[in-house]
Amino acid sequence: MKKLIAKRMCSVAFVTAILGGLTGCATTADNPQDPYEGFNRAMFAVNEGIDVVVKPVAQGYEAAAPLPVKAGIGNFFGNLWDVITALNGLLQGKGEQGLSDIGRVLINTTVGIGGVFDVASEMGLEKHSEDFGQTLGVWGVGEGPYFYWPLIGPRTTRDTFGWMVDSYMDPVWNISDVPVRNSLVGVRYIDLRASLLPTDKIVDQAAFDKYDYIREAYLQNRRSEVNDGHEDKSECKQSRCY
Repeated sequence: MKKLIAKRMCSVAFVTAILGGLTGCATTADNPQDPYEGFNRAMFAVNEGIDVVVKPVAQGYEAAAPLPVKAGIGNFFGNLWDVITALNGLLQGKGEQGLSDIGRVLINTTVGIGGVFDVASEMGLEKHSEDFGQTLGVWGVGEGPYFYWPLIGPRTTRDTFGWMVDSYMDPVWNISDVPVRNSLVGVRYIDLRASLLPTDKIVDQAAFDKYDYIREAYLQNRRSEVNDGHEDKSECKQSRCY
């Protein structure tokens, strides 16, 4: 456990050092939402290179795994995420929603056999998705500059730190058995990548510049999530984002 905490502290220090160093750099980027576009496009290219390997694996998983198996895997990891959702819902002052999410976890973990079956949804308990980046947004923390990271993809500065906090709370990353933990992380990543396969064609067909398309879609979606789908006139607009 101490080794795991030490590794995470190193990861936080590493990302913080990168963010701090970039903040102090001069930039010639024209888009105020994306002042480090050169760095981000380089990381986007790295991610595209990684996806050359990951995407075929996800496609194989999508084609070979029976639908009940894929549904069970998705439900299992969704149930684990409900733990994080419940905590963040409570932190955002959504008491009723947070209690409902706790109920979902209890029902799906027991009656749903470890979360493999989403019994709670059948009982009328709506599934939500909240993370610490959204919580920071609700608390009034600004987005900060946009970044694109290998593997985890697009994030604002706020969402980058939110992702690190959620990772600390993530039940999967807190498993002490390293082989089991790494296996679950790998399966979850492939399952997530497989769920995004239908969007690949849409992005490829609709985007003149794939990087720009993903950035704008991500920022618009995150602002909607922070405001629960409602427009917030105080949120940053196209001309100013931090």
